[in-house]
Amino acid sequence: MSDSVKSTELSFPHIDTDFDPALGGILKRGFDIFGALAALIALSPLFLLIALLVRLSSGGSVFYGHRRIGRGGTVFQCLKFRTMVEDGDAVLASYFAANPDARAEWEATRKLKDDPRVTRVGAVLRKLSLDELPQIINILQGHMSLVGPRPVVRDELENYGNSAIFYLRSRPGLTGLWQISGRNDISYDSRVAFDRQYVENWSLKLDLHIIIKTVPAVCMARGSY
Repeated sequence: MSDSVKSTELSFPHIDTDFDPALGGILKRGFDIFGALAALIALSPLFLLIALLVRLSSGGSVFYGHRRIGRGGTVFQCLKFRTMVEDGDAVLASYFAANPDARAEWEATRKLKDDPRVTRVGAVLRKLSLDELPQIINILQGHMSLVGPRPVVRDELENYGNSAIFYLRSRPGLTGLWQISGRNDISYDSRVAFDRQYVENWSLKLDLHIIIKTVPAVCMARGSY
């Protein structure tokens, strides 16, 4: 896993990032802690199995941490089971050099349908969203929520424009409206709209609805790659 990133506040022009309390306050945070602890206990055998498969299939580290922007602009390590080869950056650069269309796809969506970095085991984990299970640890650490906007990097947040303020008012989610509405099959503008819609209309009932809808969305692997 990558080295830990110290909690850092980033400055976003024209945006007040001093939000207190977080979206949903104590009620949402209590729900997150209870749900994350229950999931960690129930899924611990699956965690161990996936960790073993990742290690045996490609060696190297089991987990991967990537810098994401959290509530108020705080940078944190978003955890996943490693689904890519260890020298992923070099592989991607070489792939872009030989495939200009792939570079355009990446710049537009930050995703590739045919990503040369993804391992065989990783492709299955991504298809079923199992690679994201370690984010339960992020939830317990207070960096993420069970439900919220899709975690983004700084470059992506700059594309949110005036809607960035809605993203920054909530902890990023393990699931969210984007997850149950097509994931990678929807446009980036639609993702931003879903994030804003979620923050403006938050309720515990909405969180429960999204969690329930996430199960069939994951099982059907809609928009996952």
